[in-house]
Amino acid sequence: MRSPTGAATKAVKAVPAGSFVHTSHLPGSAAAAASAVKRAHKSGELVKVRRGLYFKGAKTRYGLTRPSAEAVALEVLGRAGVGPTGFSAARAFGLTTQVPARPALVVTGTVPTSLTGVRVSKRNNLRRLALRPLEIAVLELLRGDWETTVDDGWSAMSTAVGNAVAGGKLRWRELSDAAKGERSPALRKNLIRLTEDLQASGMLA
Repeated sequence: MRSPTGAATKAVKAVPAGSFVHTSHLPGSAAAAASAVKRAHKSGELVKVRRGLYFKGAKTRYGLTRPSAEAVALEVLGRAGVGPTGFSAARAFGLTTQVPARPALVVTGTVPTSLTGVRVSKRNNLRRLALRPLEIAVLELLRGDWETTVDDGWSAMSTAVGNAVAGGKLRWRELSDAAKGERSPALRKNLIRLTEDLQASGMLA
């Protein structure tokens, strides 16, 4: 007779190292999924992150690797309207050597209180829901963060953003559309300046 936890257990084993496992996403009943992750956790295959969320770390001589606080936050918050801010935004583009004591993120919506090890702030622009984390990082830098977080100043940021656009990592049209919903005068002013820079350098049509 097939074990009721068989499908869930098989699914857990199929998850690659370095991935999160949501109990609610496993096949079978809730009880079977809970039993499968409990067994995997007990046997050292999974690290428990929070209720219903586990991480399948890579095995080392010191035990399983664990996810960073930022990775956990992004897994819990999702990707819609979520992105880095402050030094975390600058680091997303490799523009600073500074490592913040706590990674900083912004969300479009309610700020959760159950996350630890990260700083989460709220933004009210619902157009951000259509953006990728890197695109949100640009908006945060244009709000004025670049002045205190980018090691080599405006030109370095302009070049990094241009390279991201050219490489298909950043969608300029979507970013520009979302920027229309921002209230920051500094952001609007800096977006015009950045647009002119990218057009002058040939990185933007």
